[in-house]
Amino acid sequence: MSVPQQTMSGKEEVKNIDLSALSQGMPGITSTHGQMLAEAAAVCLESQQHEPGVRFPKVGLMPEDMKVGWRPADDQQRRCYADMHEATEWGASAVAILMINEVTGKSVIERSKKGTGFDYWIGDNDLGALPFEGVARLEVSGILRGAKGQIEARVKQKKNQIEPTDHLAPGFVAIVEFGSPIACVEDK
Repeated sequence: MSVPQQTMSGKEEVKNIDLSALSQGMPGITSTHGQMLAEAAAVCLESQQHEPGVRFPKVGLMPEDMKVGWRPADDQQRRCYADMHEATEWGASAVAILMINEVTGKSVIERSKKGTGFDYWIGDNDLGALPFEGVARLEVSGILRGAKGQIEARVKQKKNQIEPTDHLAPGFVAIVEFGSPIACVEDK
């Protein structure tokens, strides 16, 4: 977990994360898929008039405000991710995966199967551990533009959604709203 640094003027520095880091992949995300998630997030953020370096405020488990950077989207990417419903879900995964990594130090180790109620298994990059040792569940949801009440309702909905698998491992929900923008990460 990062600790805010004080500058010479006494002002708090903000943690910077870059969506392009996903193009390096993770144990459960190929570099190609990571790049696709990052591109979708860039299209969503830019559709809401944000520029690279936009600030996401501290919400939920976030230890500090975070500035999110990305490579600007081009026309081909905007055409590719023109289905904004789908782009919002993929883009939310990009932001959530990087922010959950900041909060927990865990990376995506596997995509969850349909019907489990959550999207990803997260854990340490060391896949040599025993099955389910040190892992957690992550459910992600995206909102292109929404109000605070809508975000709070979605957090509650997603916590209820992952409840049937609470016996498997700890759980997290991450709701990413691109309009403000806000990324709310909470544990179950």
